Amino acid sequence: MLRWQIEKKILDLKYTWKISRNASDSKTNLFVKVSDHLYEGLGEAAPNIRYNETPESLEKQFQAFLSLPVNMVSSLSGLESHLRNVTISNSLRFAIESAYINYLVKKSASSVYDVLNILPPQKIFTAFSIPIMEIGEIKNFYKQNKLSRFKFIKIKVNHESGLETLHHISTFIDQSMIVDANESWTDVEQLIYLLEKIKKQRIEFVEQPMPAAMTEESLYLKKHSPFRLFADESVTDAADFSLLKKMFDGVNIKLMKAGGYLNGIWLLKEAKANKMQTMIGCMVETTLGISAGMHLCSLADYVDLDSFILLKNEPFNTVHEKDGELLFNQCF
Repeated sequence: MLRWQIEKKILDLKYTWKISRNASDSKTNLFVKVSDHLYEGLGEAAPNIRYNETPESLEKQFQAFLSLPVNMVSSLSGLESHLRNVTISNSLRFAIESAYINYLVKKSASSVYDVLNILPPQKIFTAFSIPIMEIGEIKNFYKQNKLSRFKFIKIKVNHESGLETLHHISTFIDQSMIVDANESWTDVEQLIYLLEKIKKQRIEFVEQPMPAAMTEESLYLKKHSPFRLFADESVTDAADFSLLKKMFDGVNIKLMKAGGYLNGIWLLKEAKANKMQTMIGCMVETTLGISAGMHLCSLADYVDLDSFILLKNEPFNTVHEKDGELLFNQCF
């Protein structure tokens, strides 16, 4: 018989994490544990207010999950069946599913790759994200954190200071940039003007510059953008790829949005089938959540799994980074 538990942890950050819609100095994540008398598995949920998720709402949803006969689950398909019978947020769904897969891996002495029937990645090189900050602080931040070791720098921008920020950072970095606007632009012509102004800069692609609901504007933007465009907020646990590929060139798949390994794999494969590029991304997560994302990196063209680096006291130590490469410390 299985026992399911959930625990909150407050994760203090090394610096203010600011994106176009909010800023924070700490995050509260939830951790699901499933165990029998011999083995246990852990999974992480990083609630995101953009998707109406809060720690409190996830705790209530977990209690609804416990009202089902989940202590008798004996297979992954059995768990999936129960999860279809309860309304829970995608991040919590992922925490539950990944905890159970982690449990199965330990019980069977196998690997996540075996359970999911996917290939392990060769090498995993992550981008590093710089949050929105005062223009005069960016160069020192870059140097103090020795960010030249990363292959790509993802720079968070908003419509107010994006142009000035990109011009400034391009004067001192050698890497290509990923520009991440987190839905900041609502004026498509203003956005096209900005992209034309920076089209000679080393930009790999632009991520979700407009709100997910602005379909017509995104269709128009793709026809006029000098850069490739990647979807983030436009893809959660479902996606209309027949439409999505007309708006974007690639997708950022986050397991916290996808609601689990299995659905994340489906999204990645569907994107590839529609000739779109793929990136594995993350919320602000510990190495527990990051290690989960790493397991899917054989299906990704780009990796953005750096958020554990901004935690003051990372509690699990399942992953470390060296020269921009992510490496497992232990199997989780």
